[in-house]
Amino acid sequence: MKPIKIISDSTSDLSKELIEKYDIAILPLQVNLGDESRFDGVDIQPDEIYAWADKNGKTPTTSAPSPDSVIELMGKYADEYDIIAFTISSEMSSTYQTFANAAGEFPESKITIIDSRNLSTGIGLQIVTAGEMIKAGANYDDVVNKINEIIPKVRAGFVVEDVLFLHKGGRCSAMAAFGATALKLRPTLKVVDGSIKVDKKVRGDIHSATMKYAQGLEEAILNADEEVVFITHSGTDQAIIDDVYAYVSGLNKFKNIYITRAGCVVSSHCGAGTLGVLFISK
Repeated sequence: MKPIKIISDSTSDLSKELIEKYDIAILPLQVNLGDESRFDGVDIQPDEIYAWADKNGKTPTTSAPSPDSVIELMGKYADEYDIIAFTISSEMSSTYQTFANAAGEFPESKITIIDSRNLSTGIGLQIVTAGEMIKAGANYDDVVNKINEIIPKVRAGFVVEDVLFLHKGGRCSAMAAFGATALKLRPTLKVVDGSIKVDKKVRGDIHSATMKYAQGLEEAILNADEEVVFITHSGTDQAIIDDVYAYVSGLNKFKNIYITRAGCVVSSHCGAGTLGVLFISK
């Protein structure tokens, strides 16, 4: 029986420590700054994206990895490992299909492509679950079956500070952006059926709005799987992160609370100051 290798695209937003802990191979997606393309987390970081957007008055675009890059990465492991690969939701990107096509280049290898139906650490929750099972000696099919079981149970949502950033990227109307800014309304977003949807609008400055968002999750958190929760942000003020951490920790629910920073792809679409609390429901 071959060992199991986890592969993920870079939108899983896992920390360096978690990537090393579970020995994950990461394939970066592309970030396009006008005519210039760079690779998420390799030759560009989120703060550089924000600086470029401020200077140019527009936001970057993002692209799925090339077929050749996926084939090259899989080829490094296909002979010696059974592979489980995780991608951003197929509703959000063509990355899943690119991975699925690449797997067909290795007909003698055992490769499963997981359509996470999620993004950011909504994918990360699935990877950590798989990683823990692999470290405990679970077999391949049991890991794949468990991940397919929890995919619809992953709860991923975010509160957004910079509505104008969303507007520049064409992700909300000018009127909605104006109204939200004028009234100090912060939209909360959640993943539903593999797509991002507007959930609610929370009033107040970003600190109070973020705390209202987090506190609004209390009932769901208390009914969550207790293993792990992610607090993931795109460059949020440390005081806000600390307060959200203290609140979530104070519920005495989770064995592991991980704070991670979103990578370039997620940051390109949400702007700075976005924060989410992500977990798996029972």
